[in-house]
Order: sequence, then structure tokens, then C-alpha cells
Amino acid sequence: MKNYLSNWNFMRIVRLALGIMIIVQGIQVQEWLFVVLGGLFSLMPVLNIGCCSASGCSTQIPKNNKNVTEEIAYEEVK
Repeated sequence: MKNYLSNWNFMRIVRLALGIMIIVQGIQVQEWLFVVLGGLFSLMPVLNIGCCSASGCSTQIPKNNKNVTEEIAYEEVK
């Protein structure tokens, strides 16, 4: 539950509000596809998932930051 309530930012709130608006509009015009899509768009910010938002698609940073330099052998070409 802590994960759902943490790290809320402006864009996440906007996405939730737009999803709820799509659900309400879908109910008013009785287009159930819009209700389902609005539910999907509302679920994404609640679960903090999405396409590359909030590090959804980020890769892990390697923990070994060793600055190992190897000697490079150069060969002269004539």
C-alpha cells in the first residue's frame, strides 16, 4: 500500500484525473469501450506503471564503478 501512495507527482495526478474523466464521459454516453479504456488509464497511475514514465522501463545502473584502464598496445602500419 505504501508503494501506491508514494512518489506522486503532477503528471501522475493529471493522468489519474484524465482517466477518471474518460470513465465519466463513457458512462454518460454509454460507450463501454471508453469506460474500459478509462479504467486502464486510471489504473496505470495508481499502480505507477506506464511506458517509460517514472522509471517504468529503466535499466539498472551497474554497481561496480571501477575505473580500470588496460594498457593498449598499438601497432604501427606502414
